Amino acid sequence: MWRMSQKIHPLQFVAGAVAVALLVVAGVTACSPTGMPISGGSTTSLSTIPSGDCAPAANFPDLSASQGAGTNYPKPSVQVSCTETELVVRSNDMISYPFVKVTPNSLAAQDTTWRVPLNPAVATNPTSIVNRLGTLGFSVTGLAIYGPTEGPMPATEAFGDPVANGILDQCKGHTGPRSEYHLHAVEATTYCGFGPSPIVGYALDGYPIYGPRGCLDTACDQVVIFNSGYELTGDPTTYSWNAYTYRVSSDPTVLDACNGRIGPDGTYRYYATATFPYTFGCFKGTPTSQSGGAAAPMPPM
Repeated sequence: MWRMSQKIHPLQFVAGAVAVALLVVAGVTACSPTGMPISGGSTTSLSTIPSGDCAPAANFPDLSASQGAGTNYPKPSVQVSCTETELVVRSNDMISYPFVKVTPNSLAAQDTTWRVPLNPAVATNPTSIVNRLGTLGFSVTGLAIYGPTEGPMPATEAFGDPVANGILDQCKGHTGPRSEYHLHAVEATTYCGFGPSPIVGYALDGYPIYGPRGCLDTACDQVVIFNSGYELTGDPTTYSWNAYTYRVSSDPTVLDACNGRIGPDGTYRYYATATFPYTFGCFKGTPTSQSGGAAAPMPPM
C-alpha cells in the first residue's frame, strides 16, 4: 500500500417483491413489482441455460457505450451466464470511467471468472474476513471487491483502512501490483458505471450486495438508509479491524455484523454503506472457492 496522492474527489436476483423498488446511492431507482429494472440495465448474457432463466443477468449494466479507462485501454467486458446451480461472471476487470493512478501500479486487463451459488444458504456460523486479503466479492460492473483492509506495506499503514487512509479513487478503487483494479467499497453512482438495478454486486457466498437504501416492509412504505453497526473506536491508519467495534442495535436501519440483514421478502442481502466495513463484515453464507485470477491473493502493495 503506497500513497501517491491525496484522496481523489470528483444470487440472488430478488423477484416478486415490491421491496426491491429500492433507491441506490446514486439516487432513486425505479423497479417493476417483479424487481426487474423498468429501464436500462441491459446486459451481455452468454447463458448456458435460457437467458430468461438467468435472472441475475438483469442486474448487470450494459457498459458497451462507456468511455472506459482511457484511449489506450480496452473497454470493460462483462459476460454473465448461469448453470442450474451457479451464477458465472467473466470479466476483463476494466473500469468504465477514466483511470486515475493513486498507487504506483499501472492498469491492465485481466481474465477473471467468478462462480457463486444461485441459491445461497445462511451458514451455521459466519465466516470471518478479518485481515482476509484479496477478492471477497465482485461488482455488477465486473470489478473485484476486496475487504476494508489493505496489505502490510508500508509499515506505517499496515492492514489499515484504505478509505480512511485516502488511497482510493473517486469510485473507491485502485490498482494492485499485478495491474489489477479492485474496489474496497462501492460508490454506486452512474459515473462509476452502475445502472438502475438495486443490486450492486455479489459476495463469494452468493448473496447480493445492495445499495445503502432499501425497504423495511413488503409494501415499501418505509424506505430508509441502512447503516453499518461498526463504530470508530481506534486509529484506522493501521489494523483497521482493531479500530472499529461492532455495536448491536435495536434500530432496524442498523445492519448486522456482516453488514447485511434479512429483506422484506425473507432473503438475506448485504448493503453497501458509507462507513466501515463498506460492503460486508463477514460472510453470512459459505464463501465458494474460486480458481485462476479470481483466486489470486492480494500481494503486498
